[in-house]
Amino acid sequence: MALADYAAAFRSRKIGLLLLLGFASGLPLALTAGTLQAWLATENVDIVAIGWFALVGQPYTYKFLWAPFMDRYVPPFLGRRRGWLLVTQVLLAAAIVFMGTLTPADSAWLLGGAALTVAFLSASQDIVFDALRTDWLERDERGAGAAVSVLGYRIAMLISGAGALILADQWLGWQATYWLMAALMGVGMIATWFVVEPETKDGAPKTLEDAVVKPFAEFFTRQGAVALLLLVVLYKLGDAFAGNLTTTFLLRGPGFSLTEVGAINKGFGLAATIFGALAGGALMAKMRLYRALLVFGLLQAVTNLGFMLLAASGKSYALMVTVIGLENLCGGMGTAAYVALLMALCDRRFSATQYALLSALSAVGRVYVGPVAGYLVAGFGWQPFFFFSFLIALPGLALLVWMRNRIEQLDATTPG
Repeated sequence: MALADYAAAFRSRKIGLLLLLGFASGLPLALTAGTLQAWLATENVDIVAIGWFALVGQPYTYKFLWAPFMDRYVPPFLGRRRGWLLVTQVLLAAAIVFMGTLTPADSAWLLGGAALTVAFLSASQDIVFDALRTDWLERDERGAGAAVSVLGYRIAMLISGAGALILADQWLGWQATYWLMAALMGVGMIATWFVVEPETKDGAPKTLEDAVVKPFAEFFTRQGAVALLLLVVLYKLGDAFAGNLTTTFLLRGPGFSLTEVGAINKGFGLAATIFGALAGGALMAKMRLYRALLVFGLLQAVTNLGFMLLAASGKSYALMVTVIGLENLCGGMGTAAYVALLMALCDRRFSATQYALLSALSAVGRVYVGPVAGYLVAGFGWQPFFFFSFLIALPGLALLVWMRNRIEQLDATTPG
């Protein structure tokens, strides 16, 4: 795919809708992760408890369990993909509004339950959006399609992350900020209305057995299926490990203010991630899948070491900007290649369930390293924690090199 063709892809109606749906997909995540973490930190919640709050993200790990139901059953309006998108988006808006009515000091468990509900609905929305994107994009469109999805996703995280922190700190407070985020789910509802329901050659699965059994049976009959799943888990593990407590580190380690963290880590950092995803998508047009995964994976691992330097040096704005910029730039490039890998692994007959399984596995690092990260920081400090985040990225890269032939074969033989 030539770079000119890559640029032209951004002018298509399909890509524009994927951008808006990517925005709706990304908006809820920060509200139950980094933004919620900042809320808890400002309320002086214990660091170990903050680590445990990361478990509200468990629905992203288990969403493959109910993905077959969203493939099998069709809502009575708008069709299978559009109907489920609208249902999840409306319920998400209501659940985010409810989160805004609570406070960590008075209703910690209820806030955790509300955040868990938001995560469940967000994971459900992702099931449908990921299936839609996988079915639409041909092989040569995956780099651009992945980049555009990340662009919309990260713009949403910029708003629900940096924007939410600054608004809560300077103007609105937490309640009104969460209510505003709920209103922004309307962007996804508008996009859903204009989406053309994708055609499925054989229609929706006729039975639950077809929806549940066949997608897993097809995947696990492939050569190297278990190793492929392990690669999905490990590839972004170091990046997820470092990012799990980055907000808390910047607030409690060097001692930056809430507004500074919002503007630089959430704002500038997400802008760097967006640029990295777009650059990564463009480079993939020349590099192909394996080389992109390897080069971008090495870069995102090495840049984690920058936080060790920041932890040792103390409060330095120049170093903070440099470290966050490089880490997010390389992380964005890695994400573009990673999303392309997940799409390449899906059989289009079962894209909703298979992508849900793969993306659920990709969330393991982000969700389950939370408690471990909290205990590591409490026991050893910030510098050993960030060095460990570098070490934990290496097994995934080693597995990628070992599976080079399989990845190149996969890239060459998928539809396009």
